[in-house]
Amino acid sequence: MFGATGTAGHATTLTLRDAGYNVTALGRTDPKIDGVAFQAADIHAPDLSALKSDVVISCLASRTGAPADAWQVDHDANLRVLEAAKSAGTGHFVLLSAICVQKPRLAFQYAKLAFEDTLKRSGLTYSIVRPTAYFKSLSGQLDRLRAAKPYLMFGGGTLTACKPISDGDLGSFITSTLTDTKRQNAVLPIGGPGPALTPLDMGAALFEVLQIEPKYRSVSPHIIAGIAQGLSLAGKVIPTLQAKADLARIGHYYATESMLLWDEKAQQYDADATPEFGSETLFDFYRKLASGEAHIERGDHAVF
Repeated sequence: MFGATGTAGHATTLTLRDAGYNVTALGRTDPKIDGVAFQAADIHAPDLSALKSDVVISCLASRTGAPADAWQVDHDANLRVLEAAKSAGTGHFVLLSAICVQKPRLAFQYAKLAFEDTLKRSGLTYSIVRPTAYFKSLSGQLDRLRAAKPYLMFGGGTLTACKPISDGDLGSFITSTLTDTKRQNAVLPIGGPGPALTPLDMGAALFEVLQIEPKYRSVSPHIIAGIAQGLSLAGKVIPTLQAKADLARIGHYYATESMLLWDEKAQQYDADATPEFGSETLFDFYRKLASGEAHIERGDHAVF
């Protein structure tokens, strides 16, 4: 397992362990999971020679999504892991990708797609998992609302929608690819249970579980587009600003694009066609957050 310290990787590692698999986590940092072995490894020069693993699972993802970071991790690091896996005699490679690559405009999306293509042609059995939004990435405004600040949304809060999937359900789905032959040599978009949710739906649910009066603030996505354009122009003179422009472009993408299955023929997102898996809903998670039963590790990073 590569990426066991990240949100999805940690959950998947737990699921694999609980399912009885012999799991070794590789990376710079020990995830410190009982029953899971750890081997220090540099993702830019991974060594699997001592493992001879049947399956390699990569939940590696760039932290920022900026071009340099994306190509170094989402593509190059995964490529080295793939090469090491082939040398070690691994038969099955499971890749955690993202549903947003189906409509690419950003560097990290092109980096992921480039590696996906290489993996498909590698000769190994592959499973490419493309989840929708994670619970953590949709829960960031909880503290803001507790501080009596308004819920921020783009436009009227209905520009986008998604079918969020919990960490545990995603871990279970990834684990299922090891035994379900229908989920092998396949690209697997996957969302959580229930109808597609808009930001407005999510805001209303947060106010409800917190039992406070709803208060919203609308932000035009054109503002982010303008900021990105301005920073990009300024970045030609001050290179450090280019990185901020990249982040603004990522923000604009998520403000205007749904995390659902894209129907290329109809040129629109299709909530009904987006596969569902698992049992936990985002609103279940909100209730657990509000009661203190669940919490968000601030040091983790979310991957789309």
